[in-house]
Amino acid sequence: MKLSTLGSCVLAFSLTGALAACGGGGGGSNDNGGGGGGDAELVDGATFTIGLSSDPGNLDPQMGAGSSLFTVTQFAYDPLVSVDGETGEIRSALATTWEVQGTTVTLGLAEGITCADGAELTATDVADSVNFVADPKNQSPFLGTFLPVGAQAAADDAARTVTIELAEPAPFVLNGLGSLPIVCPSGAADRSALKTATAGTGPYELTEAAPGDRYTYTLREGYTWGPGGATTDEKGLPATVVVRVVENETTAANLLLSGDLNAAQVAGADADRLEQSGLFAAETPALVGEQWYNHADGRLTSDPQVRMALTQAVDLDELAKVITAGDGGPAQVLATNEPIACPGDSVSGSLPAHDPDAAGALLDEAGWTVGGDGVRTKDGEPLSLTFLYQNNLGAAGDAAAELAVEQWKEIGVEVTAKSQNETTLTGTLFGAGDWDVSWVSLNVNSPDQLVPFLSGPAAPDGTNFAAIADPDYEAAVDAAAGTNGTEGCTDWLAAESGLIADADIVPFANNIVRTFGNGAEFETPGQLVPLSIRMLAK
Repeated sequence: MKLSTLGSCVLAFSLTGALAACGGGGGGSNDNGGGGGGDAELVDGATFTIGLSSDPGNLDPQMGAGSSLFTVTQFAYDPLVSVDGETGEIRSALATTWEVQGTTVTLGLAEGITCADGAELTATDVADSVNFVADPKNQSPFLGTFLPVGAQAAADDAARTVTIELAEPAPFVLNGLGSLPIVCPSGAADRSALKTATAGTGPYELTEAAPGDRYTYTLREGYTWGPGGATTDEKGLPATVVVRVVENETTAANLLLSGDLNAAQVAGADADRLEQSGLFAAETPALVGEQWYNHADGRLTSDPQVRMALTQAVDLDELAKVITAGDGGPAQVLATNEPIACPGDSVSGSLPAHDPDAAGALLDEAGWTVGGDGVRTKDGEPLSLTFLYQNNLGAAGDAAAELAVEQWKEIGVEVTAKSQNETTLTGTLFGAGDWDVSWVSLNVNSPDQLVPFLSGPAAPDGTNFAAIADPDYEAAVDAAAGTNGTEGCTDWLAAESGLIADADIVPFANNIVRTFGNGAEFETPGQLVPLSIRMLAK
């Protein structure tokens, strides 16, 4: 699941435009006395309240890829390494040393790391946590995303080293480990307890959980192993963090203006209103428009002619303008979190052109004929589809969805659009599977992190929620994975272009995602970085 994020990174099955890997610079802007800024006095012992558009659901940090879960995970858990949000350089976190030699990754742990329950974190604990994700039977969405398939970890407690043996070379393995949260032994022993509790080494500990309403985190003293050696002994860090579930974006904007929220991600007209008020804003580039089709057997969108027709029927340039309220632009690559591991343009030359006539002809060829009511049918079945999109883009997202539905109607396709919060949408995509078209933005920073979402076992057995099976993509990935780091970027981008040209996936809009602040400043290179928060005097 910037989800872009970080300085520390995140997958960003960013249903928000922010899944879970990362990087990203999240700088701030628009400072004034009300929202923060500049030389404002820092305050210790304060409470920082952040609004999320969806409840994170099950809090187990290794078992979900939604952006809301990624946001709260950052407070209580640490990865082995971190990724500099501007340069992409690997930095310390739980590990202070790291080395990749062929298929062997060796990491040396910092001294004195403790879990929130006071237990010392050992190398064996880390290896066990990595191996939980590595075991396919546990069905962690991070297997193949942040941890290569076939990886196995071993520990040397005396030397405080963890060695991960890979099944084959992985060009961006350290980037992935920068987004993989490590679970402490108490949580590993009882995974069910992690649904509403935390067991990590992070700078905060969950002390109260009221699902659907709020989650409260308390600062840990003596924490010294943050990204690049960051600690909790910094002036202005909040003593308490309250995560409130506020699904309505206009309500979140009003709570920001009143000071009842210190931070929230807001888009569209409400964002313009907050910007005009002079509130602080941390900005993160993200892919916010990405159209997926359900390729599973039995779905009408399993037919490649139907998928291509649906793609040609919509004016993607117009959709991009609407969904970003005129502030964004076209997509360029699928892995778009900064720092982008493989910059370039795999999209613009590959997207099928807007051509409603060609779309109609394709449906005619596939046997879908227009009836008297304007809806196409085949063998007595109407061409009727379910279209899901997330509720976090506010009025702009609703307007874009209405536009797409209208343009599909013009070629004889009946589409029912449903706006859902992230928890509900994720459950449908990875569980029930009752959908045909969805707008879900997967934000990561290296293309290998997308592979399990674009190939392999379909949900619920894997993370390939769209059930994509494209042999050409899989062959291109095999070629790209055999090269070292960025040397394979040409192959990675070619693999993406093939998927897009076939309308297997349709990325159509990038934008700057803004997280506004009042009474606090912070960084959001994808996800909000907990140790970057500074509370300001009012």
